[in-house]
Amino acid sequence: MLRCKIRNRARLTLRKRTLPDPVAAFTTRIMQHAPDISPAARLSDEIALCRLCRDAAIRPLPHEPRPVVVLSTTARILIAGQAPGLRVQETGIPFNDASGDRLRDWLAVSRDQFYDPANFAMLPMGFCFPGYDAKGSDLPPRKECAPQWRQAALDVMPQIRLVIAVGGYAQRWHLGRRAAGSLTETVRNWRTYVADDIIPLPHPSWRNTAWLRKNPFFEAELLPELRRKVSRWIS
Repeated sequence: MLRCKIRNRARLTLRKRTLPDPVAAFTTRIMQHAPDISPAARLSDEIALCRLCRDAAIRPLPHEPRPVVVLSTTARILIAGQAPGLRVQETGIPFNDASGDRLRDWLAVSRDQFYDPANFAMLPMGFCFPGYDAKGSDLPPRKECAPQWRQAALDVMPQIRLVIAVGGYAQRWHLGRRAAGSLTETVRNWRTYVADDIIPLPHPSWRNTAWLRKNPFFEAELLPELRRKVSRWIS
């Protein structure tokens, strides 16, 4: 049985009236979804205040942290991602970019369904945008987040019934030694993990468009099963 349950009010530190409308609407929905006394809500508050990466002695985060997670006491689906991109860092809304559009298409859900915390909890391996490398690509997820917060976040969500593991970092965490040697092989072996209610996906970034063309099984075989399972658990 999965030890997952995630609930986040995605609490943003700015007051609601100062936020752009989409951010205010998203924040309001999350904050109204669970009572303040819930363990998930308290944990969300603690995560929002985390500054471990900024204060790290080695390679500190070069910008102010903005943890982006959604912990839900009712969602049956957990999206275990990699780390927010720059646009997500700026807006505070998970998958609020082109990658999110592609992911929603893979799941066959609307934007409203996706951002409803009754449907989806979201817990990336790194909570903040890690910055860019010398080639302009996103750096890997920060290493401070998972050891400090991940198991505690999963522990407050016993109702989760499906984990969608997006990218190699999330797959190695949730699958452990069962993960294959590469992301491609792990995703290709998706049937091995379905019995445990874990479905591995590549990252929905545009950079993986060539990967999708080289691996037609993903759209032909995996996506129909993914959509079937998602439709079972969302409202």
